[in-house]
Amino acid sequence: MQRGNDDEVWRGIVENYGERPQLDDVPAVEPVEPDPEPFAAYVVDPDPDPEPEDGFVPPAPPPLPRPTRDRLIAWIGVFGSPAILLLCLLLGIGLPGIVSYLLVSGFVGGFVYLVWRMPREPRDPWDDGARV
Repeated sequence: MQRGNDDEVWRGIVENYGERPQLDDVPAVEPVEPDPEPFAAYVVDPDPDPEPEDGFVPPAPPPLPRPTRDRLIAWIGVFGSPAILLLCLLLGIGLPGIVSYLLVSGFVGGFVYLVWRMPREPRDPWDDGARV
């Protein structure tokens, strides 16, 4: 585009700003109501399809493993210490300095202990993780 043409187009836009176009009055068309369609009554099937006898029934899940006493204490330190600190903070309860230090050290100690006790190698070295 040329500079002169841009100026003319811009001038036309500015001069016609705020004007509304004059539209011809088009006769309004009344909406056509569709013919009512017949509908079937809702019927409840008194005998739904029975479940097949050979259907899959999943086995019962195994019980949750119980952690050893030292790991349980470490998990309580990892989750319990921040929970107590957060609860005291939200309720506005002031803790003595030594209690705060003990809670923080319980969290750090529990975390370090759990990381230290992690297994170094996988449970099954030949398992690639795929399950069928």
